[in-house]
Amino acid sequence: QVQLMESGGGSVQSGGSLKLSCKISGSSYKPYNPYCVAWFRQGPGKEREAVARIDRDGYTRYIDSVKGRFTISQDDAKTSLYLQMNDLKNDGTAMYFCASGQPGLWCRDRFSAINFPYWGQGTQVTISS
Repeated sequence: QVQLMESGGGSVQSGGSLKLSCKISGSSYKPYNPYCVAWFRQGPGKEREAVARIDRDGYTRYIDSVKGRFTISQDDAKTSLYLQMNDLKNDGTAMYFCASGQPGLWCRDRFSAINFPYWGQGTQVTISS
C-alpha cells in the first residue's frame, strides 16, 4: 500500500505562484526501488489530466501547457513530492492530486490516470483574474 497526502493549495491571482506538497508513505513504497509518482489535476467539468511525473532517478515529464512554468521535484529522502507552479493561468483552477504508480515499476510511457493506482485526496487550487 502507498498513502499520499497533498497540501499547499489555495487561491492565487493569475500570474502568481504556488507550491504544492505531497507526503508519500506506506509499506509498499520503497524509495530505493523503481517508482513513478505524478501530479494530476481535474478542473470543473473536465477530465482528470496528468500534469507532471518523476521517477526514482529524477527523470521528469510535463504536459506541454505547463512546460517552463511548473517544476516537479522530490526531497532527498524521496518521501515528499512537490509541484512548484509559477505564472499560473486561469485554466489552472482545479483540484490537484498526487499519485503513485505501482511500486517497483518505472514510469516508461505511463502518464494516464489509469496507470496510477494510488491517490491522495487532492488539494484545491483557484486562480483568479
